[in-house]
Amino acid sequence: MTFIAVARASIALLLMSLITLPCLAQDYSILNYSGPDRTEKLLAAAKQEGGLTLYTSIAENDMPLLKADFEKRYGIKLTVWRAGSAQVLQRSITETAAKRYTVDAIHIGAPEMEALHREQILQPVASPVFKDLIPDAVAKHREWASTMLTVWVQTYNTSKIKKSELPKSYQDLLDPKWKGMLGIEAEDSDWFASAISTMGEAKGIKVFQDIVATNGISLRKGHTLLQNLVAAGEVPMALAMYNYVSTGVMRNGAPVDWFAIEPAIARANAIGIARHAQHPAAALLFYDYILSPDGQKILASRDYVPTNTTVASPMKNIKIKLEDPVATMDQWSKWVKIYNDTLAGK
Repeated sequence: MTFIAVARASIALLLMSLITLPCLAQDYSILNYSGPDRTEKLLAAAKQEGGLTLYTSIAENDMPLLKADFEKRYGIKLTVWRAGSAQVLQRSITETAAKRYTVDAIHIGAPEMEALHREQILQPVASPVFKDLIPDAVAKHREWASTMLTVWVQTYNTSKIKKSELPKSYQDLLDPKWKGMLGIEAEDSDWFASAISTMGEAKGIKVFQDIVATNGISLRKGHTLLQNLVAAGEVPMALAMYNYVSTGVMRNGAPVDWFAIEPAIARANAIGIARHAQHPAAALLFYDYILSPDGQKILASRDYVPTNTTVASPMKNIKIKLEDPVATMDQWSKWVKIYNDTLAGK
């Protein structure tokens, strides 16, 4: 099923439980205003609104840092509802269908943000920060902009594997010495699709089929669980792990390290403003903030790769390939099946 199909599946059940709230007509002109007094005008309007509601999938240990800094800087209250990207997508679609316009800004994975664009839940935004962002950070329709990259790396147990033995390509994993050593998360089909594309579809699929046939790949549910198994030595190497998960475990003294088979695959998270936002100026103020050096430095300090090029990246020396969120959406079912058929034999 596609992102949108999954989200729609439960709407009929949820609509009856939602109360339609009366909403005043909003002036959204500030979202695309570029006059010389934009900063002053935006801040004044945001202060008049007093606050905003954000739906997000940002990690529960990271969001409080952004919230506290934003509220301290601007005196604007930030109300946060946090869940996984799929749950945020579903709630946003459901509430909009019920004309319950609670959310002002949404921050989730870029593929899910593209799904919200297709459901006409977001609206175009112009920001002076756009000029400082990496290429393709801003969608062509300007309804979402990438704030940070989660990079998949390879992680290994340093007690089980020597650094000098690490593979430099996926083809190197065909060596019989890797038999029984490899693991992967059970739902990383989007990483798989992008990794395969670097080799060519037919060739890439064949490489992974041969790895499974020769050495096996253990599937585990959840990146945190998989990383803990690497630390324990039960799975000596994980083929795709979020960089910030590996770094966090390393900081706690676990015998693990990470490396990257380049290009490392990255998934963007993005922010957008709801089409029916009741606090558009406050939403835009937070939108600008999280894309600015102020917000980006906090994200970088938590081991995310910032999309603002003026902020130092924790992975500045790694060649990165950005996942295409449009292709991810359009080919989701295809790659889930190929991933399962190749790695899980389903």
